[in-house]
Amino acid sequence: MRLRLVFALLLLAAPALAQNAPGPVGTPQGRWRDQTYFIPMNDNGVRRLLYARLCRPTSEAPARVVIYAHGTPAEVARRVTVGPPSCDGEAFRWFLERGYAVLASVRRGYGVTGGPYAEGGGPCAQEEFVRPGLESARDVATTVDYAATLPFLRPQGMVLVGLSTGGFATIAYDSTPHPRVTALINFSGGRGGHHDNQPNNNCNPSGLAVAAGQFGATASTPMLWIYQANDSFFSPEIAGAMHAAFTKAGGQAQYLANPAFGADGHDMFVLTGGSAIWGPQVERYLATRPAQ
Repeated sequence: MRLRLVFALLLLAAPALAQNAPGPVGTPQGRWRDQTYFIPMNDNGVRRLLYARLCRPTSEAPARVVIYAHGTPAEVARRVTVGPPSCDGEAFRWFLERGYAVLASVRRGYGVTGGPYAEGGGPCAQEEFVRPGLESARDVATTVDYAATLPFLRPQGMVLVGLSTGGFATIAYDSTPHPRVTALINFSGGRGGHHDNQPNNNCNPSGLAVAAGQFGATASTPMLWIYQANDSFFSPEIAGAMHAAFTKAGGQAQYLANPAFGADGHDMFVLTGGSAIWGPQVERYLATRPAQ
């Protein structure tokens, strides 16, 4: 019942939102100047508008920006509910309190962005994951390019942070040219987890390693990969195999296998108390990456 209600509300809201032109909607709100944006994307000749949230720090100086890539619900029907996390949530607040801005867009086929789902590729057990990863990376690239046009954001030295399928998108994005992004952080990245809605059931772990190897062959920026021991989507064995394939092919990534966190460590990035663990790890990594 609750899912049907959310779906109905989004359907009611979508026509009005879809009429918006590219750019900001309304005025910034609250301490973090929370504001909705529609980001224009050329999708093979079709114009899309990616629904996004921009959160800005209190300083008026142009801010280094974090681009956030979201995950994918295990249930297909819940893709319509995907939206940007709150500016006041622990994860985004960690960056905002350190002077970063955060721009979180919703990819094609999710939430208010809508449109066709671009990341599918047939039955998961037979799917190769390179194409879906690169499709996600296209949405990321669109968001990066748009962020560079905003005068209150720095056009260089951007940080890409992805969770789950967003983490996998971050790995894929590293394999493409990205002159504006100097730091890439993969939280619990992968695809095919919770197959048939069952935890610890990945439909194609070998396909993940193969794709990671292909991405690693052309990846150019040292990454940070963060996983937890009790990740029910991507176990340490799956994550470790992906990392081994990525680095063997030439990619550079520091792999951190954290202890178990909460009931399921997969979403530690956005869970209460998670920043106490990942915060120092991310801080050390960012200190090594150029801000310009």
